[in-house]
Amino acid sequence: MAGHSKWSNIKHKKGAADAKRGKAFSRVSKEITTAVRQGLPDPDGNPRLRAAIASAKAVNMPKDGIERAIKKGTGELGGGVLEELVYEAYGPGGVAIVIDILTDNRNRTASNIRLVFTKAGLSLADSGSVSRMFSRKARFVLEGENIDEDSLYEILLEADVDVDEIQVGEDTAEIIAPPEAFNDILAALESTDLSIQESELTKIANPLIEADASTAKKVMNIVDKLEDDDDVSKVYTSMHLTDEVIAELSEMD
Repeated sequence: MAGHSKWSNIKHKKGAADAKRGKAFSRVSKEITTAVRQGLPDPDGNPRLRAAIASAKAVNMPKDGIERAIKKGTGELGGGVLEELVYEAYGPGGVAIVIDILTDNRNRTASNIRLVFTKAGLSLADSGSVSRMFSRKARFVLEGENIDEDSLYEILLEADVDVDEIQVGEDTAEIIAPPEAFNDILAALESTDLSIQESELTKIANPLIEADASTAKKVMNIVDKLEDDDDVSKVYTSMHLTDEVIAELSEMD
């Protein structure tokens, strides 16, 4: 699996044990509402909404919570105006960091984000200087016995969708594809007996920076602090972790 995926798995395990369920609900609720306001209320015609609903289900958000978020987006229920912002920075070891924001108060958010980097002895970068390294992608992580790369390509070929990359590990697979292929790929995968562990619209850096354990720990600490902010939607980095570094990090915990 790719380095960013390995780190994602570490974060996923940490998040699974995290008791801050309400914060997760708030985050995905805002994403659903924004997706509806910028597109259609129908997930079949709105890849961003379908990805947001998938994220909501992944954190076990109740169905009525998802429906309320959609109604806020259509205007059926009241709700403040959410502004989308992007902050960029270079972290420890030159690792690129991009932060997606959904906020109703940009001054509050700017102050909070700057404080995280100031405490780490870092500063925010100019707009566009970091995000140009990242591309928007559809990403899926699957689990199942005897996952085979050829069979996955066959499934996706029958669905007439393009993919950028398929990486297969032991009973796992990761699919990276253009963002516009999200709905079609998800529909194709849902018709199989494979377990979809993650399905999202994400940002992936190129090139990735291989980080040692010390640098990785510092970057992950910054990301943790950013993700504690209710206005932060997602945090992306250019950090790549080898199996050896992951093992070292596990021993440090």
